[in-house]
Amino acid sequence: MSDNVIKLWQGDVTAQESDYPRYWLRLGQAEQKQSANFQNKQIRQRFVEIHGRLREILGDVVNEDPAELRIHRAQYGKPYLADYPGLSFNLSHTGNKMAVAVAHHCELGVDIEHCKPRPNLAALVEKCFAEEEMDFWRQLPDTQKTQAFYRFWTRKEAFVKATGRGIALGLKHCVINPNRLNEFLRVPEEYGPPAAWRIHDIAINSSIDGALAVNTGKPLTIEIIQARAAAEN
Repeated sequence: MSDNVIKLWQGDVTAQESDYPRYWLRLGQAEQKQSANFQNKQIRQRFVEIHGRLREILGDVVNEDPAELRIHRAQYGKPYLADYPGLSFNLSHTGNKMAVAVAHHCELGVDIEHCKPRPNLAALVEKCFAEEEMDFWRQLPDTQKTQAFYRFWTRKEAFVKATGRGIALGLKHCVINPNRLNEFLRVPEEYGPPAAWRIHDIAINSSIDGALAVNTGKPLTIEIIQARAAAEN
């Protein structure tokens, strides 16, 4: 896998009972224990499939048995491969879709969200958007506000996931340029200048918005791969 490539796997989550044993055997002990916390059977099957498929993808990248991969967590919970510290990866899922991004020698985050109407959008904008973002969003026609919200939201989520801090970092502190949605105006200074970060759109379908954030000064190519479920292999 080239250092100048981000591989982005996109696929459906089927949560079929017949596939459950295969994915279960891919998981580490911590993941198996976590899956047992889900009382809802379908949610448990989805968790096992998503994390089993993540391990299969990572196993293919490093040419290792997925079940043998040592996935550890950093200080704030971001997962990493203990034996491959130069490899970055990130996972996101929404509804029956999932996305996994993998690259070398950078920090990256990915987020996909189903663009569903929410009655509290205005409150979320006030809580999570910076002034420039709020002003832009409030001036939009009502028919455009839902999609615009998710375009900002997924970019912010991708960034905070890339840092490893998640939402606890504060979404207001990573500010998207409303006029150039693939650029940051500001990010917390400990994560370098805004220009060090790049945002890439993730196109899955018309009802799902997605973004990938990565900090690298070198040009990167994104290679899209359709990740297939067990029944399709």
